[in-house]
Amino acid sequence: MSLSASSTPARTGLTGEIRTTAILAAPLVGGHVSTGLIGFVDNVLAGHHSTTTLASVTIGTALWWLPMMVPIGTLLSVPPSVSQLDGAGQRGQIGALFRQALWLAFGLGLVLFAFLTFMPLLLGPMGIAPAIIPGATEFLHGIRWGVLALTLFFCMRYLSEGLHWTLPTLVLSAGGLLVLLPVGYVLTFGKLGLPELGAGGLGIASALMLWLQAIGFFVVLWRSKRFADLKLFERFDAPEWPIIRGLLATGLPIGVTVLMEGGLFIATALLIGRLGEVPAAAHQIAINLSALCFMVPMGLAEATTVRVGHALGRGDFHGVRRAAWAGYAIVIGTQLFSGLVLLTGNEMLVGFYTSDAAVATLAASLLLYAAAFQFPDGVQVLSAGALRGLKDTRVPMLLAALAYWGIGMPLGAGLGLGLGWGPKGMWIGLIAGLTVAAVLLCSRFLRSSHPDRLMLRGP
Repeated sequence: MSLSASSTPARTGLTGEIRTTAILAAPLVGGHVSTGLIGFVDNVLAGHHSTTTLASVTIGTALWWLPMMVPIGTLLSVPPSVSQLDGAGQRGQIGALFRQALWLAFGLGLVLFAFLTFMPLLLGPMGIAPAIIPGATEFLHGIRWGVLALTLFFCMRYLSEGLHWTLPTLVLSAGGLLVLLPVGYVLTFGKLGLPELGAGGLGIASALMLWLQAIGFFVVLWRSKRFADLKLFERFDAPEWPIIRGLLATGLPIGVTVLMEGGLFIATALLIGRLGEVPAAAHQIAINLSALCFMVPMGLAEATTVRVGHALGRGDFHGVRRAAWAGYAIVIGTQLFSGLVLLTGNEMLVGFYTSDAAVATLAASLLLYAAAFQFPDGVQVLSAGALRGLKDTRVPMLLAALAYWGIGMPLGAGLGLGLGWGPKGMWIGLIAGLTVAAVLLCSRFLRSSHPDRLMLRGP
Protein backbone atom coordinates (compact mmCIF):
# COMPACT_ATOMS: atom_id res chain seq x y z
CA MET A 1 0.00 0.00 0.00
CA SER A 2 1.34 3.46 -0.82
CA LEU A 3 0.48 6.98 0.00
CA SER A 4 1.38 10.04 -1.96
CA ALA A 5 1.83 13.53 -0.62
CA SER A 6 -1.05 14.80 -2.69
CA SER A 7 -3.44 12.51 -0.85
CA THR A 8 -2.61 14.07 2.52
CA PRO A 9 -3.66 17.73 2.39
CA ALA A 10 -3.03 20.17 5.22
CA ARG A 11 -6.72 20.40 6.12
CA THR A 12 -6.90 16.75 7.20
CA GLY A 13 -8.46 16.54 10.69
CA LEU A 14 -7.18 14.42 13.55
CA THR A 15 -9.28 11.41 12.56
CA GLY A 16 -8.01 11.61 9.01
CA GLU A 17 -4.46 12.06 10.26
CA ILE A 18 -4.77 8.94 12.41
CA ARG A 19 -5.94 7.00 9.38
CA THR A 20 -3.11 8.40 7.23
CA THR A 21 -0.50 7.57 9.87
CA ALA A 22 -1.89 4.07 10.33
CA ILE A 23 -1.81 3.37 6.57
CA LEU A 24 1.73 4.72 6.30
CA ALA A 25 2.93 2.88 9.39
CA ALA A 26 1.35 -0.53 8.70
CA PRO A 27 4.03 -1.74 6.24
CA LEU A 28 6.74 -0.24 8.47
CA VAL A 29 5.41 -2.15 11.46
CA GLY A 30 5.23 -5.30 9.34
CA GLY A 31 8.80 -4.73 8.18
CA HIS A 32 10.03 -4.19 11.72
CA VAL A 33 8.17 -7.26 12.95
CA SER A 34 9.83 -9.25 10.16
CA THR A 35 13.19 -7.86 11.26
CA GLY A 36 12.37 -8.80 14.83
CA LEU A 37 11.39 -12.28 13.70
CA ILE A 38 14.88 -12.60 12.24
CA GLY A 39 16.15 -12.33 15.80
CA PHE A 40 13.46 -14.78 16.84
CA VAL A 41 14.63 -17.28 14.20
CA ASP A 42 18.26 -16.83 15.28
CA ASN A 43 17.40 -17.43 18.92
CA VAL A 44 15.09 -20.38 18.31
CA LEU A 45 17.70 -22.11 16.14
CA ALA A 46 20.44 -21.31 18.65
CA GLY A 47 18.31 -22.37 21.62
CA HIS A 48 17.53 -25.75 20.08
CA HIS A 49 21.19 -26.24 19.20
CA SER A 50 22.38 -25.75 22.80
CA THR A 51 22.16 -23.38 25.74
CA THR A 52 25.78 -22.38 25.10
CA THR A 53 24.96 -21.51 21.49
CA LEU A 54 22.00 -19.41 22.61
CA ALA A 55 24.16 -17.56 25.13
CA SER A 56 26.84 -17.04 22.45
CA VAL A 57 24.31 -15.60 20.01
CA THR A 58 22.96 -13.40 22.82
CA ILE A 59 26.35 -11.80 23.35
CA GLY A 60 27.23 -11.77 19.66
CA THR A 61 23.95 -10.09 18.76
CA ALA A 62 24.49 -7.48 21.45
CA LEU A 63 27.97 -6.63 20.15
CA TRP A 64 26.72 -6.62 16.53
CA TRP A 65 23.88 -4.20 17.16
CA LEU A 66 25.80 -1.94 19.51
CA PRO A 67 27.95 -0.38 16.75
CA MET A 68 25.23 -0.75 14.10
CA MET A 69 22.94 1.61 15.99
CA VAL A 70 25.12 4.60 15.11
CA PRO A 71 24.85 4.35 11.29
CA ILE A 72 21.22 3.23 11.39
CA GLY A 73 20.37 6.17 13.63
CA THR A 74 22.56 8.59 11.66
CA LEU A 75 20.82 7.64 8.43
CA LEU A 76 17.51 8.54 10.08
CA SER A 77 18.35 12.06 8.93
CA VAL A 78 17.25 10.95 5.44
CA PRO A 79 13.45 10.62 5.99
CA PRO A 80 12.86 14.12 7.46
CA SER A 81 15.22 15.69 4.91
CA VAL A 82 13.41 13.99 2.04
CA SER A 83 9.90 14.56 3.41
CA GLN A 84 10.54 18.26 3.99
CA LEU A 85 11.83 18.68 0.43
CA ASP A 86 8.81 16.79 -0.87
CA GLY A 87 6.40 18.84 1.22
CA ALA A 88 7.99 22.07 0.03
CA GLY A 89 7.67 21.03 -3.64
CA GLN A 90 11.44 20.61 -4.13
CA ARG A 91 11.55 17.00 -5.37
CA GLY A 92 14.25 17.90 -7.89
CA GLN A 93 16.80 18.12 -5.06
CA ILE A 94 16.07 14.67 -3.63
CA GLY A 95 18.19 12.64 -6.06
CA ALA A 96 21.38 14.56 -5.31
CA LEU A 97 20.73 14.32 -1.59
CA PHE A 98 20.20 10.56 -1.85
CA ARG A 99 23.45 9.97 -3.71
CA GLN A 100 25.35 11.78 -0.95
CA ALA A 101 23.48 9.71 1.64
CA LEU A 102 24.73 6.58 -0.15
CA TRP A 103 28.31 7.80 0.27
CA LEU A 104 27.64 8.34 3.95
CA ALA A 105 26.17 4.83 4.28
CA PHE A 106 29.14 3.34 2.41
CA GLY A 107 31.67 5.06 4.66
CA LEU A 108 29.86 4.06 7.83
CA GLY A 109 29.69 0.47 6.65
CA LEU A 110 33.43 0.25 6.04
CA VAL A 111 34.27 1.70 9.44
CA LEU A 112 31.97 -0.74 11.18
CA PHE A 113 33.34 -3.72 9.30
CA ALA A 114 36.76 -2.92 10.73
CA PHE A 115 35.25 -2.37 14.17
CA LEU A 116 33.52 -5.76 14.20
CA THR A 117 36.70 -7.47 13.08
CA PHE A 118 38.46 -6.49 16.29
CA MET A 119 35.45 -6.46 18.65
CA PRO A 120 35.85 -10.13 19.73
CA LEU A 121 39.19 -9.25 21.33
CA LEU A 122 37.25 -7.35 23.99
CA LEU A 123 35.11 -10.30 25.11
CA GLY A 124 37.66 -11.59 27.60
CA PRO A 125 38.36 -8.20 29.24
CA MET A 126 34.59 -7.63 29.48
CA GLY A 127 34.36 -10.64 31.78
CA ILE A 128 32.15 -12.71 29.47
CA ALA A 129 31.96 -16.34 30.57
CA PRO A 130 34.75 -18.33 28.80
CA ALA A 131 32.30 -20.92 27.43
CA ILE A 132 30.44 -18.19 25.53
CA ILE A 133 33.42 -16.47 23.89
CA PRO A 134 34.21 -18.90 21.01
CA GLY A 135 30.64 -19.00 19.69
CA ALA A 136 30.17 -15.24 20.04
CA THR A 137 33.42 -14.65 18.13
CA GLU A 138 32.33 -16.97 15.31
CA PHE A 139 28.95 -15.25 15.09
CA LEU A 140 30.55 -11.78 14.82
CA HIS A 141 33.11 -12.89 12.26
CA GLY A 142 30.33 -14.31 10.12
CA ILE A 143 27.82 -11.48 10.30
CA ARG A 144 30.37 -8.69 9.79
CA TRP A 145 30.34 -9.47 6.06
CA GLY A 146 26.79 -8.13 5.91
CA VAL A 147 27.42 -4.79 7.62
CA LEU A 148 27.94 -2.80 4.41
CA ALA A 149 24.79 -4.31 2.91
CA LEU A 150 22.81 -3.25 5.98
CA THR A 151 23.89 0.40 5.87
CA LEU A 152 23.11 0.66 2.15
CA PHE A 153 19.77 -1.10 2.69
CA PHE A 154 18.74 1.38 5.37
CA CYS A 155 19.76 4.34 3.22
CA MET A 156 17.53 3.15 0.37
CA ARG A 157 14.77 2.20 2.76
CA TYR A 158 14.74 5.61 4.45
CA LEU A 159 14.53 7.37 1.09
CA SER A 160 11.49 5.32 0.14
CA GLU A 161 9.82 5.82 3.51
CA GLY A 162 10.47 9.56 3.47
CA LEU A 163 8.48 9.70 0.23
CA HIS A 164 5.53 7.78 1.70
CA TRP A 165 6.28 4.45 0.01
CA THR A 166 6.67 1.85 2.72
CA LEU A 167 5.62 -1.37 1.01
CA PRO A 168 9.17 -2.35 -0.09
CA THR A 169 10.28 -2.30 3.54
CA LEU A 170 7.64 -4.89 4.39
CA VAL A 171 8.24 -7.13 1.37
CA LEU A 172 12.03 -7.21 1.59
CA SER A 173 12.15 -7.54 5.37
CA ALA A 174 9.69 -10.44 5.29
CA GLY A 175 11.59 -11.97 2.39
CA GLY A 176 14.69 -12.09 4.55
CA LEU A 177 13.03 -14.70 6.72
CA LEU A 178 12.62 -16.97 3.71
CA VAL A 179 16.39 -16.94 3.34
CA LEU A 180 17.49 -16.98 6.98
CA LEU A 181 15.37 -19.86 8.23
CA PRO A 182 16.53 -22.61 5.85
CA VAL A 183 20.10 -21.36 5.41
CA GLY A 184 20.51 -20.75 9.13
CA TYR A 185 19.21 -24.22 9.92
CA VAL A 186 21.52 -25.91 7.43
CA LEU A 187 24.64 -24.04 8.58
CA THR A 188 23.90 -24.20 12.31
CA PHE A 189 23.15 -27.92 12.47
CA GLY A 190 25.38 -29.06 9.61
CA LYS A 191 22.82 -30.42 7.14
CA LEU A 192 23.18 -31.34 3.43
CA GLY A 193 26.73 -32.52 4.02
CA LEU A 194 27.93 -29.17 5.35
CA PRO A 195 29.86 -28.84 8.63
CA GLU A 196 27.99 -28.00 11.83
CA LEU A 197 28.91 -24.34 12.46
CA GLY A 198 26.66 -23.47 15.41
CA ALA A 199 26.60 -19.74 16.19
CA GLY A 200 29.03 -19.03 13.34
CA GLY A 201 26.56 -20.54 10.87
CA LEU A 202 23.86 -18.13 12.00
CA GLY A 203 26.25 -15.23 11.45
CA ILE A 204 27.05 -16.31 7.90
CA ALA A 205 23.38 -16.91 7.09
CA SER A 206 22.47 -13.46 8.40
CA ALA A 207 25.15 -11.79 6.25
CA LEU A 208 23.88 -13.55 3.12
CA MET A 209 20.33 -12.45 3.90
CA LEU A 210 21.42 -8.81 4.34
CA TRP A 211 23.10 -8.70 0.93
CA LEU A 212 20.06 -10.15 -0.80
CA GLN A 213 17.86 -7.54 0.87
CA ALA A 214 20.15 -4.69 -0.20
CA ILE A 215 20.30 -5.90 -3.79
CA GLY A 216 16.53 -6.28 -3.78
CA PHE A 217 15.95 -2.70 -2.64
CA PHE A 218 18.34 -1.38 -5.29
CA VAL A 219 16.36 -3.18 -7.98
CA VAL A 220 13.09 -1.79 -6.59
CA LEU A 221 14.32 1.82 -6.66
CA TRP A 222 16.02 1.41 -10.04
CA ARG A 223 12.93 -0.05 -11.73
CA SER A 224 10.26 2.00 -9.94
CA LYS A 225 8.26 4.44 -12.09
CA ARG A 226 7.20 6.17 -8.87
CA PHE A 227 10.68 7.61 -8.42
CA ALA A 228 11.64 7.97 -12.11
CA ASP A 229 11.48 11.77 -11.89
CA LEU A 230 14.07 11.77 -9.10
CA LYS A 231 16.73 10.19 -11.36
CA LEU A 232 18.29 8.47 -8.36
CA PHE A 233 20.89 6.46 -10.28
CA GLU A 234 21.12 8.60 -13.42
CA ARG A 235 24.67 9.72 -12.76
CA PHE A 236 27.64 9.25 -10.48
CA ASP A 237 28.24 12.02 -7.95
CA ALA A 238 31.51 12.42 -6.11
CA PRO A 239 31.22 12.97 -2.35
CA GLU A 240 30.19 16.53 -1.48
CA TRP A 241 31.15 17.31 2.08
CA PRO A 242 28.68 20.20 2.67
CA ILE A 243 25.71 17.91 1.97
CA ILE A 244 27.15 15.00 3.91
CA ARG A 245 27.95 17.35 6.79
CA GLY A 246 24.34 18.54 6.79
CA LEU A 247 23.11 14.95 7.02
CA LEU A 248 25.57 14.28 9.81
CA ALA A 249 24.53 17.42 11.71
CA THR A 250 20.98 16.11 11.89
CA GLY A 251 21.68 12.40 11.93
CA LEU A 252 24.67 11.94 14.22
CA PRO A 253 22.77 13.10 17.33
CA ILE A 254 20.02 10.66 16.33
CA GLY A 255 22.62 7.92 15.99
CA VAL A 256 24.05 8.72 19.41
CA THR A 257 20.55 8.77 20.91
CA VAL A 258 19.69 5.40 19.38
CA LEU A 259 23.05 4.08 20.57
CA MET A 260 22.39 5.24 24.13
CA GLU A 261 18.95 3.64 24.22
CA GLY A 262 20.07 0.42 22.58
CA GLY A 263 23.27 0.54 24.58
CA LEU A 264 21.22 0.51 27.75
CA PHE A 265 19.69 -2.81 26.71
CA ILE A 266 22.96 -4.19 25.37
CA ALA A 267 24.96 -3.24 28.46
CA THR A 268 22.25 -4.90 30.51
CA ALA A 269 22.68 -8.08 28.44
CA LEU A 270 26.45 -7.97 28.87
CA LEU A 271 26.22 -7.47 32.63
CA ILE A 272 23.73 -10.30 32.94
CA GLY A 273 26.10 -12.39 30.79
CA ARG A 274 28.56 -12.16 33.68
CA LEU A 275 26.09 -14.09 35.84
CA GLY A 276 26.26 -17.25 33.72
CA GLU A 277 24.54 -19.10 30.88
CA VAL A 278 21.06 -19.48 32.41
CA PRO A 279 20.54 -15.76 33.26
CA ALA A 280 22.01 -14.74 29.88
CA ALA A 281 19.76 -17.13 27.96
CA ALA A 282 16.65 -16.16 29.96
CA HIS A 283 17.33 -12.46 29.44
CA GLN A 284 17.80 -12.98 25.72
CA ILE A 285 14.41 -14.68 25.43
CA ALA A 286 12.66 -11.91 27.35
CA ILE A 287 14.41 -9.09 25.52
CA ASN A 288 13.76 -10.70 22.14
CA LEU A 289 10.02 -10.85 22.83
CA SER A 290 10.12 -7.26 24.09
CA ALA A 291 11.91 -6.25 20.91
CA LEU A 292 9.16 -7.82 18.81
CA CYS A 293 6.61 -5.70 20.69
CA PHE A 294 8.81 -2.63 20.15
CA MET A 295 8.57 -3.02 16.39
CA VAL A 296 5.05 -1.55 16.46
CA PRO A 297 5.85 1.81 18.11
CA MET A 298 9.08 2.00 16.13
CA GLY A 299 7.15 1.80 12.86
CA LEU A 300 4.66 4.37 14.13
CA ALA A 301 7.52 6.66 15.14
CA GLU A 302 9.03 6.49 11.65
CA ALA A 303 5.66 7.25 10.08
CA THR A 304 5.25 10.18 12.48
CA THR A 305 8.67 11.50 11.48
CA VAL A 306 7.57 11.59 7.85
CA ARG A 307 4.17 13.14 8.60
CA VAL A 308 5.65 15.83 10.89
CA GLY A 309 8.40 16.61 8.36
CA HIS A 310 5.92 16.84 5.51
CA ALA A 311 3.66 19.18 7.48
CA LEU A 312 6.61 21.39 8.39
CA GLY A 313 7.84 21.43 4.80
CA ARG A 314 4.50 22.69 3.49
CA GLY A 315 4.25 25.29 6.27
CA ASP A 316 1.30 23.71 8.09
CA PHE A 317 2.45 24.48 11.63
CA HIS A 318 -0.73 23.27 13.31
CA GLY A 319 -0.51 20.11 11.21
CA VAL A 320 2.84 19.34 12.85
CA ARG A 321 1.19 18.74 16.21
CA ARG A 322 -1.79 17.04 14.62
CA ALA A 323 0.58 14.49 13.06
CA ALA A 324 2.13 13.81 16.45
CA TRP A 325 -1.23 13.51 18.25
CA ALA A 326 -2.22 10.87 15.71
CA GLY A 327 0.90 8.88 16.48
CA TYR A 328 0.38 9.16 20.24
CA ALA A 329 -3.24 8.03 19.94
CA ILE A 330 -2.29 4.89 18.06
CA VAL A 331 0.74 4.01 20.16
CA ILE A 332 -1.18 4.18 23.44
CA GLY A 333 -3.56 1.50 22.19
CA THR A 334 -0.87 -0.74 20.73
CA GLN A 335 1.28 -0.62 23.87
CA LEU A 336 -1.58 -1.47 26.18
CA PHE A 337 -2.29 -4.50 24.01
CA SER A 338 1.39 -5.57 24.01
CA GLY A 339 1.56 -5.26 27.79
CA LEU A 340 -1.48 -7.49 28.23
CA VAL A 341 -0.07 -10.14 25.89
CA LEU A 342 3.23 -10.29 27.78
CA LEU A 343 1.47 -10.26 31.14
CA THR A 344 -0.98 -13.05 30.44
CA GLY A 345 0.94 -15.21 27.95
CA ASN A 346 4.44 -15.13 29.40
CA GLU A 347 4.81 -18.87 30.05
CA MET A 348 3.37 -19.88 26.70
CA LEU A 349 5.63 -17.47 24.80
CA VAL A 350 8.76 -18.67 26.55
CA GLY A 351 7.89 -22.23 25.56
CA PHE A 352 8.61 -21.41 21.91
CA TYR A 353 12.26 -20.72 22.77
CA THR A 354 13.48 -23.39 25.14
CA SER A 355 12.68 -26.58 27.00
CA ASP A 356 15.25 -25.85 29.72
CA ALA A 357 13.15 -25.50 32.89
CA ALA A 358 15.54 -23.13 34.68
CA VAL A 359 15.83 -20.81 31.67
CA ALA A 360 12.07 -20.88 31.04
CA THR A 361 11.13 -20.04 34.63
CA LEU A 362 13.44 -17.04 34.82
CA ALA A 363 12.48 -15.78 31.35
CA ALA A 364 8.76 -15.96 32.18
CA SER A 365 9.29 -13.84 35.29
CA LEU A 366 11.27 -11.25 33.31
CA LEU A 367 8.39 -10.87 30.86
CA LEU A 368 6.30 -9.41 33.70
CA TYR A 369 8.80 -6.55 33.88
CA ALA A 370 8.75 -6.27 30.10
CA ALA A 371 4.98 -5.78 30.24
CA ALA A 372 5.48 -2.87 32.66
CA PHE A 373 7.68 -0.82 30.33
CA GLN A 374 5.58 -1.18 27.18
CA PHE A 375 3.73 2.12 27.70
CA PRO A 376 6.73 4.37 28.52
CA ASP A 377 8.75 2.69 25.78
CA GLY A 378 6.10 3.50 23.19
CA VAL A 379 5.71 7.11 24.32
CA GLN A 380 9.45 7.82 24.33
CA VAL A 381 10.11 6.37 20.87
CA LEU A 382 7.08 8.17 19.39
CA SER A 383 8.25 11.45 20.92
CA ALA A 384 11.72 10.93 19.49
CA GLY A 385 10.21 10.26 16.06
CA ALA A 386 8.14 13.44 16.18
CA LEU A 387 11.23 15.46 17.16
CA ARG A 388 13.18 13.97 14.24
CA GLY A 389 10.49 15.27 11.91
CA LEU A 390 11.39 18.76 13.17
CA LYS A 391 15.12 17.96 12.86
CA ASP A 392 15.30 18.69 16.59
CA THR A 393 17.93 16.13 17.55
CA ARG A 394 20.69 17.63 19.70
CA VAL A 395 18.79 18.45 22.89
CA PRO A 396 16.85 15.14 22.73
CA MET A 397 20.24 13.41 22.59
CA LEU A 398 21.20 15.00 25.92
CA LEU A 399 17.83 14.20 27.46
CA ALA A 400 18.21 10.58 26.39
CA ALA A 401 21.68 10.42 27.91
CA LEU A 402 20.30 11.61 31.23
CA ALA A 403 17.39 9.16 31.21
CA TYR A 404 19.19 6.06 30.00
CA TRP A 405 22.64 6.43 31.53
CA GLY A 406 22.12 8.93 34.32
CA ILE A 407 19.16 7.05 35.80
CA GLY A 408 18.39 3.72 34.10
CA MET A 409 21.81 2.08 34.05
CA PRO A 410 23.03 3.18 37.53
CA LEU A 411 19.77 2.05 39.09
CA GLY A 412 19.75 -1.28 37.24
CA ALA A 413 23.40 -2.04 38.00
CA GLY A 414 22.96 -1.02 41.63
CA LEU A 415 19.95 -3.26 42.15
CA GLY A 416 21.00 -6.14 39.90
CA LEU A 417 24.67 -6.45 40.81
CA GLY A 418 25.22 -4.24 43.85
CA LEU A 419 22.28 -5.55 45.88
CA GLY A 420 22.28 -8.98 44.26
CA TRP A 421 18.79 -8.81 42.73
CA GLY A 422 20.16 -10.31 39.49
CA PRO A 423 18.34 -9.88 36.14
CA LYS A 424 15.18 -8.57 37.80
CA GLY A 425 17.08 -5.63 39.29
CA MET A 426 18.55 -4.81 35.90
CA TRP A 427 15.07 -4.78 34.38
CA ILE A 428 13.82 -2.34 37.01
CA GLY A 429 16.57 0.00 35.79
CA LEU A 430 15.30 -0.38 32.22
CA ILE A 431 11.78 0.58 33.30
CA ALA A 432 13.04 3.66 35.15
CA GLY A 433 15.20 4.86 32.27
CA LEU A 434 12.44 4.50 29.68
CA THR A 435 9.88 6.25 31.91
CA VAL A 436 12.11 9.27 32.44
CA ALA A 437 12.89 9.39 28.71
CA ALA A 438 9.17 9.35 27.89
CA VAL A 439 8.48 12.35 30.15
CA LEU A 440 11.47 14.39 28.97
CA LEU A 441 11.09 13.77 25.24
CA CYS A 442 7.35 14.34 25.22
CA SER A 443 7.86 17.64 27.05
CA ARG A 444 10.54 18.62 24.56
CA PHE A 445 8.22 18.00 21.62
CA LEU A 446 5.47 20.12 23.17
CA ARG A 447 7.96 22.97 23.44
CA SER A 448 9.58 22.57 20.01
CA SER A 449 6.30 22.13 18.14
CA HIS A 450 4.49 25.20 19.46
CA PRO A 451 3.06 26.97 16.38
CA ASP A 452 4.54 30.31 17.43
CA ARG A 453 8.04 28.82 17.59
CA LEU A 454 7.59 27.08 14.25
CA MET A 455 6.31 30.26 12.65
CA LEU A 456 9.44 32.12 13.69
CA ARG A 457 11.59 29.28 12.39
CA GLY A 458 9.77 28.96 9.07
CA PRO A 459 9.06 25.81 6.97
